Amino acid sequence: MAVTEPLRVLVSGASGFIGTELRRQLGAEGHTVLRLVRREPTTPDEFEWDPSSRMIDATVLDTVDAVINLSGAPLARFPWTRAYKRQILSSRVDATATLAEAILLSATPPKVLINGSAVGFYGDRPGIPVDETAPKGDGFLADVVDAWEQAAHLADSATRVVTARTGLVVGPGGAFAPLSLATKFGLASRMGPGTQDWPWISLHDEAAALVHLLTSELSGPVNLAGPVPATSEQVTRAMARALHRWHPLVIPTIAIRTALGEAGVALLLKANKQVPSALLNDGFEFRHSTIDDAIAATWK
Repeated sequence: MAVTEPLRVLVSGASGFIGTELRRQLGAEGHTVLRLVRREPTTPDEFEWDPSSRMIDATVLDTVDAVINLSGAPLARFPWTRAYKRQILSSRVDATATLAEAILLSATPPKVLINGSAVGFYGDRPGIPVDETAPKGDGFLADVVDAWEQAAHLADSATRVVTARTGLVVGPGGAFAPLSLATKFGLASRMGPGTQDWPWISLHDEAAALVHLLTSELSGPVNLAGPVPATSEQVTRAMARALHRWHPLVIPTIAIRTALGEAGVALLLKANKQVPSALLNDGFEFRHSTIDDAIAATWK
């Protein structure tokens, strides 16, 4: 696919936090966005699917150049009950397998499947930089991401497959929303020790990286993370500075474990110094290189 050619891009999760910005950037570059929806389509650019039953209007796969899959139950929902953990896994694997199987059956399959993935693949790696060559870690999220990515690679024989391992997306929604809300109310806090690395990327760069991957030759795992790592305390202090609030509080590790359980530990206390080696080596240019840049771009 030539970089200058307008593409027809099928997106799942197109109305979400990341999907909305992705649609904006795709449209700005002249690409056509088609959306997968879990209801009766109401516009010509919508196509129905039901991943839970592996149902999709497969004809759309014959007409698009690329697929970007952003479907999955949100992680930042507490607590992680057994039922919700099953939903976290099934929502990702079912959606991905549905698309991969449809691509395999397509008479003219898309040139690329860019599938959502997560930094949780690496597990808890305090102080250790991890690029795309790092092995799988331990724990629930690592197992979920592994199954998620395996489902995407079912389509390897028909198309280029990229698994976009994303961390904390900095913007006015998603997992960052509770943090910004707490800060606005003067409750900016250090989370546990504050020294744990939080992999982050700005919303703009997250979407821009996905657009970049459409015409890249990269395949397999790609870390979507800002080029300058930050600790959790650096993130919360940057948020407090941007909103002109104090940063007086400390939420002890034991309080996070007690109140939020496994989800709190996985999302707030585990450390991961994610390095975007593949993107940087591929010539991608970040608009927001530091956590302060990313936060200031949203909360000016």
